[in-house]
Amino acid sequence: MIELDRYNSKILRELEIDGRISNLELAERIGLSPSACLRRVQELERSGVIKGYRAVLDREKLGIGFIAYIAVGLSDHTVPSQESFEAAMRASPAVRECQNTTGIFEYLLRVELPDIAAYKRFHVDVLGALPQVNSITTYVVLDSPKDERG
Repeated sequence: MIELDRYNSKILRELEIDGRISNLELAERIGLSPSACLRRVQELERSGVIKGYRAVLDREKLGIGFIAYIAVGLSDHTVPSQESFEAAMRASPAVRECQNTTGIFEYLLRVELPDIAAYKRFHVDVLGALPQVNSITTYVVLDSPKDERG
């Protein structure tokens, strides 16, 4: 595990805000020389603390008008059943996140689709086609007042 001193913490905070910031600007913001800043960023990347960089997309401009979280319960809790479910979720472009959770359901999905009709097709053709799916509870996103995902 890498040490997250105040400089590393500041670097991570700034990169979460703007992953395309120049090393020179980043160094100025956190109070280090550019060479020291670059060494720290490279070490954070090498150690895996920084796993990658992403573009933040405008979903609306891409035609994504329907976002929902779906709680999925399974009737079969075997490893092969879970692996089969997870493979189906990885194969579905609509599923942007698939989290294995504790509690009354096994999975929490984040799906992004053009509209409610596309969601209905996903509900029937993807989730409905999986024999181990026992329950589906959908929470439609109305607004996202805070969203810090990259």
